[in-house]
Amino acid sequence: MAERDPQAVFLKEIQARLERKVKDNEITLLEYWKEQVDRVAAMKPEGIAALQLQVRKISEMMANRIRILKRE
Repeated sequence: MAERDPQAVFLKEIQARLERKVKDNEITLLEYWKEQVDRVAAMKPEGIAALQLQVRKISEMMANRIRILKRE
């Protein structure tokens, strides 16, 4: 068949756009959390307790975000 089904072409375009959007969102999300972890890595904590506190803070931020996303 030389002629392609217009509906199939449209669906392929929509799928490609959706995949691009999901990929862009994932990149943005990973960049944000990488920045958070990099901040902790750059710290010069006075002890393990300060480092644990920062890691817990990041974990709580992630948990809050997950809760928000599940509500939507």
